Amino acid sequence: MSLNAEMLEQSFERIKPNAIEFSNTFYNNLFADYPQVRPLFANTNMVAQRKKLMDSLVLVVDNLRNGDVLADALRGLGTKHITYGVIPGHYPMVGGALLKTLKTYLGADWTPEVEQAWTDAYQAISNLMLEGADYSKEDLKLTNTSNKRVKPNQNQSQTEITIFGINSKLLLIIIAVVALVIIATAKAVRA
Repeated sequence: MSLNAEMLEQSFERIKPNAIEFSNTFYNNLFADYPQVRPLFANTNMVAQRKKLMDSLVLVVDNLRNGDVLADALRGLGTKHITYGVIPGHYPMVGGALLKTLKTYLGADWTPEVEQAWTDAYQAISNLMLEGADYSKEDLKLTNTSNKRVKPNQNQSQTEITIFGINSKLLLIIIAVVALVIIATAKAVRA
């Protein structure tokens, strides 16, 4: 599976000027479409949470071309998120809300290619984080929001990603961190 770093970077540049509104819309979408995650944020300062979301997205996109530095950290993060109450079913919910929000803000620039770039990135990162979590094999059979199985390209392992011909796990790590920092921060604040 190849991740299109340039497309991810360019599309995110359109989001940055509307960062506050984007993060508000993300959480509105998440809670409206998946009300079952709302309790995870019961004692969370949502103003701070929205800023953390955007800071994480900036971190992801700004580091798309860096090496494998965070691969072990991402697996560790997957393990840690179990203690926050994150279950495998939360991954596609967060991903669905993120894709829906990106589509809203990118408008006509939300092409099938852009959608595929973000979908591939999010699915690959989710797979890597789930590797670090201690879930049963049955729990790891995630489905995305369209009920299609989430699985890697047949020619690659779940952790193998190529960006412009360079094998890199960093993008996987960063995007997963973005998706799960939302839930993790909420749970950490409550704890």
